[in-house]
Amino acid sequence: MNKSTRLALSALIAFLFYAAWAYLANMGAVSDALTLYRVALVQGLTSGTITLVFTIVTEWSFTKFHPQRISFAFVTPLICMPYHHSEAAKQIRQSFNQILNAAANKTDNMSLPAVLLAPLLPMSLQASIIISINIFNATPNLWLTVAPSIIFSGLYGYIYTFSLYKKAQS
Repeated sequence: MNKSTRLALSALIAFLFYAAWAYLANMGAVSDALTLYRVALVQGLTSGTITLVFTIVTEWSFTKFHPQRISFAFVTPLICMPYHHSEAAKQIRQSFNQILNAAANKTDNMSLPAVLLAPLLPMSLQASIIISINIFNATPNLWLTVAPSIIFSGLYGYIYTFSLYKKAQS
């Protein structure tokens, strides 16, 4: 299956599943059929669109993180580094990066692929968008409506990322 077909199919599946879920999740809370259909349509369209964007951002994120590795011993200094902007801090950061790279090469067997971070950006974007749209739409059972989308998007993100990782390894 080519990439475009795979993306379109995953968006269609997301639309159908989440529209049906939103319909079922709000049946007891909404007495007006038109409102119920609107909630289902909004959730379905949002989820289908976000699935497309999510997959594209996950692939971009994967390409950024794929060649890198992370050792837990060096996570904190790496997180703190972007916040230092002076010239002296830049020189310290450059020296520190050389030390970290040398140490990471020696502890390569004890480090994890940085692709573990790849799904975090699309997951946070997806969650904030889906929650915001459903708040704007005044979805009655907000958390019951959006929780499966957030949870399954996270699972999808990691499964998709690891499939890209395995494909890149072979």
